[in-house]
Amino acid sequence: MVLTAKDIAGPRDRGWLRYLRSDTFPTFWCAGCGNGVIMQALARSLAARGPAPEQVAVVTGIGCFGKADDYLTTHSLHGTHGRALGFATGIKAARPELVVIALMGDGDCATIGGNHLIHACRRDIGVLAVVSNNLNYGMTGGQFSATTPEGSITSTSPYGHVEPAFDLCALVQGAGASFVARGTCGQPALLRRLFDEALAHPGFAFVEVMTACPTHYGRANRQGDAPKMMRGIAEAYRGKTGVLFRRETAGFSSKYRALQTARKAADGRVGETR
Repeated sequence: MVLTAKDIAGPRDRGWLRYLRSDTFPTFWCAGCGNGVIMQALARSLAARGPAPEQVAVVTGIGCFGKADDYLTTHSLHGTHGRALGFATGIKAARPELVVIALMGDGDCATIGGNHLIHACRRDIGVLAVVSNNLNYGMTGGQFSATTPEGSITSTSPYGHVEPAFDLCALVQGAGASFVARGTCGQPALLRRLFDEALAHPGFAFVEVMTACPTHYGRANRQGDAPKMMRGIAEAYRGKTGVLFRRETAGFSSKYRALQTARKAADGRVGETR
């Protein structure tokens, strides 16, 4: 039997299904992976906000979460490794009326894509960046990433990882992000609320979701099965979830539009759309 989106929805709560391609289920992800929880929470938030799928552009890179665009009815752009935010920035700059979302893993966002991350934060462009942080490169064999905790066992640190990890939320706040939040895949209701708030924010919104990789990281570090890992994550991040930082901002698109309007007025071209 192939699981469809209708099988996981309540009988009176199916508006969010229009954002999902149920014909592509079951998903690529391993049993116990939290990416499906993130996808459902995001689809529910989009449904509550109301944009048509064709008014949403989702950008992904390479990695486990990079497969997310396969399951969405929105516009999608599947880019190269570490470049999701670069592509998302271009889309939002050219088409500011679109809802633009970048879905990335910790490797794609902060390890290979770290430079794009800090400049998207500095630019404060109205992109929602969602990072599924499972503390390793899950799709390629469990190598360490920039968020792997010191001392962890991975396929590229078999005797223990000696590098300190990034705190992604602290990193993006320092780089200029105007909305920073964190949740876990064991808190789907919280994720929904965070996505609701992030989608309404005019500047760069960053939501980190701590999730389990039982196939690689959990097995290598003897953390048990997925439910046990999720309980461990919930305990480790107790008091460290929710909206961590927010400041009022006009956002890049609004400021750029004002600059265009002022320039056209000075040139006598008021009323032009481009």
